Amino acid sequence: MARSTMEVAFLGTQMTQVEETKYAKVFYGDEPDGKTEHGLSIIGMAIADEVANEVFAAGANIDPLQLVRITFEVARGGQNKGKNLALHIEPVDAKPSARTTTPQAQPTPSQPAKPAADSAKA
Repeated sequence: MARSTMEVAFLGTQMTQVEETKYAKVFYGDEPDGKTEHGLSIIGMAIADEVANEVFAAGANIDPLQLVRITFEVARGGQNKGKNLALHIEPVDAKPSARTTTPQAQPTPSQPAKPAADSAKA
């Protein structure tokens, strides 16, 4: 599964429990398309079950429209579509936690721009 991070305007978190099933979502605002919406486009993302309580509680400490960093995983959905599941949320002004950081690729030494065939002629 792919993991990614995005920075967006926070709108809220929501949790509902129906019998044994818990439904948790984080809502954020995105740029409006200017055709069907003005202001903010309201988008909801499901929260992964194993971190639902943690992400829901984190929303209580974030102001509406504050810029947040959402770490999410893209799981396989039906009909070859991805399903985004929120894993972590934090204010953008906060330093990324170890949970949201990924190891950076090590820079490689620069190599000559000449193709191998050209270097064989030299």
